[in-house]
Amino acid sequence: MKVVILCGGQGTRIRDVADNIPKPMIPLGGEPILWHIMKYYASFGYKEFILCLGYRGKEIKDYFLNYEYATTDYTITLGNKDSIVFHNKHNEQDWKITFAETGLNSMTGARIKRIKKYIQPGEAFFLTYGDGVSDVDINKLYNFHKSNGKTLTLTGVRPPGRFGEILVDNKGAITEFSEKPQATEGRINGGFFVCEYSLFDFLNDEENLIFEGEPMKKLVHEKEIMQFNHDGFWQPMDTFREYTLLNSLLTNNKAPWKIW
Repeated sequence: MKVVILCGGQGTRIRDVADNIPKPMIPLGGEPILWHIMKYYASFGYKEFILCLGYRGKEIKDYFLNYEYATTDYTITLGNKDSIVFHNKHNEQDWKITFAETGLNSMTGARIKRIKKYIQPGEAFFLTYGDGVSDVDINKLYNFHKSNGKTLTLTGVRPPGRFGEILVDNKGAITEFSEKPQATEGRINGGFFVCEYSLFDFLNDEENLIFEGEPMKKLVHEKEIMQFNHDGFWQPMDTFREYTLLNSLLTNNKAPWKIW
């Protein structure tokens, strides 16, 4: 089952940390936050990734293209381009990564629509953002999704008050989705989605299509979206304070998402 990761945004709110690399490449404990997200999914056995690239996507490509050289011992004979001999392996040896150029200025809905060609008809897939970590149980999330038979399941979390909220009925069906107004109570969209192939029917290729806007409202209206409640750790990296927090958790061996 493939894991689609949105990696194309410009991360304008965290430019005080790094303004010369894409947000998913900002390091946590020496490795990009994107790598941490991928390691987390891989820990559950999901090792096929589709990265939706945009802003400075080349840096993401270069990181993985040079991954073997950066993480293993090797010998070369100068003057012979075919002489490279790798002497050991890294723990990410079996990852399969598709790098999809989804547009420099595309919004989230358009990015998802543009990777449709990499998903087989009828195939379900995971979807998440490239700037947040959690200890959500991916297998429980998937089982919850399949048991409800809906187009989309999102992970509802209890966040800092600066976010919006999701309202649900007593069965977990979403009745109202409000992305970022003043929060009152309840949960917000923490990402970590499970999607059916039919999700593409709710999207179009228009560059300004925001996944969290009209597509989700339509899913709510047609009762095709469910919420998986997660009360554990969830933390986006939108600010310098959050960047510092996440690095501190790693430094002190208290990072809940580090299960490898």
